Amino acid sequence: MTDIASNISLIRGQLPPAVRLVAVSKTKPVNDILEAYSAGQRCFGENRVQELLGKKDHVPWDIEWHLIGHLQSNKVKFIVPFISMIQSVDSFRLLRLINREASGINRVVNCLLQIHIASEDSKFGFSIEEMTDTDGISEFGQMNFVRICGVMGMATYTTDYDQVKREFSYLKECFNILKNNCFNASHHFREISMGMSGDYQIAIEAGSTMVRIGSLVFGERVKKQQ
Repeated sequence: MTDIASNISLIRGQLPPAVRLVAVSKTKPVNDILEAYSAGQRCFGENRVQELLGKKDHVPWDIEWHLIGHLQSNKVKFIVPFISMIQSVDSFRLLRLINREASGINRVVNCLLQIHIASEDSKFGFSIEEMTDTDGISEFGQMNFVRICGVMGMATYTTDYDQVKREFSYLKECFNILKNNCFNASHHFREISMGMSGDYQIAIEAGSTMVRIGSLVFGERVKKQQ
């Protein structure tokens, strides 16, 4: 068994049955993805569209690709035809664009609403207020080619795990608010993507249904020499 296969087995052994592992393969070579695939992993997360496009034709067709990084408007058209889920929908403008591109090929795209839960301003995301006002609720109702499946959030990069726990709890609260006010009739709205290599166990305790884990699967990213 390879190190990657062993890592996947170890992580899966710690996940409840209802929690899915998204193996974050950003910066990792195709061979690493194939090793994970051979170990039974099918769901992979990438941050950058260009990197994803360079990998997808060199791996098995049944891999489920999730875009988890900030999505630029001019890149939407390249991933809409094949992406399994866009986890990082952080504005109504982006949501409308995904819907428009998807309508052109008659395909419904699964999406998560990225909510800003961290103390860092550099992170992207909706506020709960803009999603639950009258205009926001109306916007969601007009998206015929976007399937809103839940929420995603990134906690503050900190060693203060009490803060991380509060932020994850807030994301779960936002999920409940949206479920009750905007998606009460949708059986698709059920995902809470939160938790990475350093905090996924806290996220699971807070109600995560998807964890995005990279370094614990593939090893630490090798830094380029200056």
